[in-house]
Amino acid sequence: MSVPTSLDVEQARPRLRELTVVDVRTPGEFASGHLPDALSIPLDRLVRSLPELRSAAGRGPLLIVCASGARSDGAVRTLASHGIRASSLEGGTQAWAAGGHALERPGGARTRAVWAMERQVRFTAGALVLVGLLLGLLLHPAFSLLSAAIGGGLVFSALTGTCGMAVVLGGLPFNRRGGEVRP
Repeated sequence: MSVPTSLDVEQARPRLRELTVVDVRTPGEFASGHLPDALSIPLDRLVRSLPELRSAAGRGPLLIVCASGARSDGAVRTLASHGIRASSLEGGTQAWAAGGHALERPGGARTRAVWAMERQVRFTAGALVLVGLLLGLLLHPAFSLLSAAIGGGLVFSALTGTCGMAVVLGGLPFNRRGGEVRP
């Protein structure tokens, strides 16, 4: 059966048994709650996991999930460029939970939620801009270049759909801990 490039929660829920759900969030985000029976393949490991994803796609349709749908949309495009058809869950786990559907947590995982990657990026970027401005005012005007660099990075991120800061933050221990990572 053909699967569209995106499914909303009410389209995906009755088809969950036939779909292979792949969560592309960080392991920390995955551990804080994920769709039932989802596989954790963080976005930065997606290309390395192509053989496993091809195999899974051969057994049935893939549903790619993230927190809001933005990362999963990018993952669907990446998979399509490698000849793998997949759909993205519109609104991600946020929409799933808002629809009243339960999220699973690995046994023994922290119950405290890890901030979504988008929130971590906004916080870090804002903090670095403020630090650059303060240091520029208090110590030397050249520190204002830090704020300019962060602004430039955010513009680049918006134009390309990539985010270097998210890659760096994804490697931090609190984003790598928790949850079994498969494959």
